[in-house]
Amino acid sequence: MRKASRLFEIIQILRTSRRVVTAAEIAERLEVTPRSIYRDIAALQAMRVPIEGERGLGYILRPGFDMPPLMFSVEETEAIVLGLALLERTADIGLKQAAKGVNAKIAAAVPEPLRRVLAGNALKAWGTIAPAPEGIDLALVRAAIRDERKLLLDYRDEMGSATERVIRPLALVYYSATAVIVAWCELRRAIRNFRADRVEACEPLEDFFRGEGDTLREAWAAGWSNGPPVG
Repeated sequence: MRKASRLFEIIQILRTSRRVVTAAEIAERLEVTPRSIYRDIAALQAMRVPIEGERGLGYILRPGFDMPPLMFSVEETEAIVLGLALLERTADIGLKQAAKGVNAKIAAAVPEPLRRVLAGNALKAWGTIAPAPEGIDLALVRAAIRDERKLLLDYRDEMGSATERVIRPLALVYYSATAVIVAWCELRRAIRNFRADRVEACEPLEDFFRGEGDTLREAWAAGWSNGPPVG
């Protein structure tokens, strides 16, 4: 996580907490060392963010400080909340956890009447919840798409045949039954779809395809009318 993002997250953690939060707790949530949090807190205090506390005791954000308001209408906010609820039906554990954090931030920022609606779970999504795939972490795939990094898959196709594939991941498509990885397959020399529940192992490689992702996604979109082949 970049420092700017981390500073923002620290403010949000303190802003949504009803008690003193220790540096160790913040560090665990952000996956950094407590030493990094001490430096970040000092940086925020130097920016005149009203954080009170000290090492060993914890920190709290003094009342009255707020981030810029969300520029969303009530309907737009409800659309976001419902979209987050739909994430619960996916097999992506990382996105489910992220959705909870977004919900907490929205609830802390919106006016009290809408906050009560959100707190009461008045907006719900219903349907089958896809099980998390055992052989692959979808957060790793999302990171590889962003970084344009190649992945090595141990994959079993629809006929049950085991193959090893080096892929250039381009997109993730979430269905009710499973997630599908859209990728350029170096074995087939074409864009293929790989069901996450058929991946038996996944390893990020040190090889990248930077600058090629957008072009490959355009080629993928251009072929939708014919129906994408499955790997």
